[in-house]
Amino acid sequence: MGGYATPLAPGGRSSGDAVKRRMVGLATGALGAAIVVSLLVAVEWAVEIADYVLPLNLDMYGIVSHDVDGLAGIFAAPFLHAGFSHLMANTVPLAILGFLAALRGLGRFFVASVIIILVSGLGIWFLSPPGVTVGASGLVFGYFGYVVTRGLFDRHLLDIVLGIGVAVLYYSLIWGVLPGQPGISWQGHLFGLIGGVLAAWMLRRRRRTPAIG
Repeated sequence: MGGYATPLAPGGRSSGDAVKRRMVGLATGALGAAIVVSLLVAVEWAVEIADYVLPLNLDMYGIVSHDVDGLAGIFAAPFLHAGFSHLMANTVPLAILGFLAALRGLGRFFVASVIIILVSGLGIWFLSPPGVTVGASGLVFGYFGYVVTRGLFDRHLLDIVLGIGVAVLYYSLIWGVLPGQPGISWQGHLFGLIGGVLAAWMLRRRRRTPAIG
């Protein structure tokens, strides 16, 4: 009796099941990324509101360059801003690029964020003139570098296409790594970008080399 054969994916499951599982995985990843990045942005705003309403002067806990005690501000600085206009300028790119960075797994996103914060913060501490530096722009530039180069290191077609799209839409960010704008930490931008590329390389999915026998 004749019939139609259903192509099977490796492991005996139909190709339709494989596609369905992949779509479910993408949707779950997108939901998780949206929740985590929304919480990140909410914390940024909560801290700035608290700094505005209460007599706290939280900005003093930013990165104090060339001061050993100021190293403690490396992890605090991304959550501090010099006013609401500064925070608003960072919010949209942080939300968009952070979401795209988190799409491929929250574990990798958290590790990438730590790498970016460390590299950006150390660059600020070593190279900035005396003073206090605050702001999430190091993370913004880091997520930009991470998303643009992740697909190249992973050799993942979807991430390569996504990276090209981000590079086209946000290419103007590159000018922010150049010195010359008063009051702007180009050091944080440059080393944030470097941190993002470094994170993409360190967290790349290593392919197994087939044994030769």
